[in-house]
Amino acid sequence: MRADERPAAVVVTDLEKRFGNFVAVNRVSFAVAEGEIFGFLGPNGAGKSTTIRMLCGILAPTGGSGTVAGFDLRTEPENIKAHIGYMSQKFSLYEDLTVEENIDFYSGIYRIPRERKQERKEWVIEMAGLQEHRRARTAILSGGWKQRLALGCAILHEPPVIFLDEPTSGVDPLSRRRFWDLIYDLSGRGVTVFVTTHYMDEAEYCQRIGLISRGELIASGTPESLKTTLMPEAVLEVLCDRPQDAMAVIEAVSGVREVALFGKGLHVVVEEVGPVPRRIRAALGEAGTAVERVEQIAPSLEDVFVSLIEARDRAGAPQREVER
Repeated sequence: MRADERPAAVVVTDLEKRFGNFVAVNRVSFAVAEGEIFGFLGPNGAGKSTTIRMLCGILAPTGGSGTVAGFDLRTEPENIKAHIGYMSQKFSLYEDLTVEENIDFYSGIYRIPRERKQERKEWVIEMAGLQEHRRARTAILSGGWKQRLALGCAILHEPPVIFLDEPTSGVDPLSRRRFWDLIYDLSGRGVTVFVTTHYMDEAEYCQRIGLISRGELIASGTPESLKTTLMPEAVLEVLCDRPQDAMAVIEAVSGVREVALFGKGLHVVVEEVGPVPRRIRAALGEAGTAVERVEQIAPSLEDVFVSLIEARDRAGAPQREVER
């Protein structure tokens, strides 16, 4: 069954959070289906963590409405807390306890029945691959092991919805990939996963994404739909010597709108391709810069995100929902 055909696990309408005169979250609306992996993508300070804390029943909304796992954000925050898992961006377990002791502690917090505690403990240890570290003090575990243990403790009580707030911050790429394998497995079991991230490449793992900037949801849709329908400009990839020095040269080329470092090369945004690649090669040649490649590529999510923010700043456009 497609995500848009499944019941909604999370629904918010015009959700808002103010701190005095500061609007941290501004009339955000979206829905997340049961079993869906929904990514909330945006830079630090965009309003991601504030939104997730409202959805977890930790912060009371200033305005708007919503439900999580069928419970009302305003009137049933304690019921929400009992039916969700939450993993924060900061490691939240007790480092002076062993792996088993941390799991036992959270079993008590979640009031897991005595007859099921051992079964759930073994499930977490196996899921996290910690069989050989079960009696190790948590402080000595690597970042990847700690991350998987934290996820296991967050889902000990088998919640239908789990919120992951920047869960892979500071973790190496291989551990991030393994962590996402666990998330896919949870989604396959019907668990709804709501994850905030500022890693653009990580957002590609999500089935659907919401892009947030300055507290406003500026677009939502599948990663593919966002990349193919929301960016009218073309993107050129330029591989050359001294890319940082080359940026100033390329920015002066007629037809170029924006230049940004991207990995070992540059992404150049142009309104239309036309003669621009030839102009870029010529300009770099005159500057004495060796050019390996200048070619049009599909935009990345980062390209789309930057383009949308700039367009919104220019026109104040409303948030957009992209067809799946």
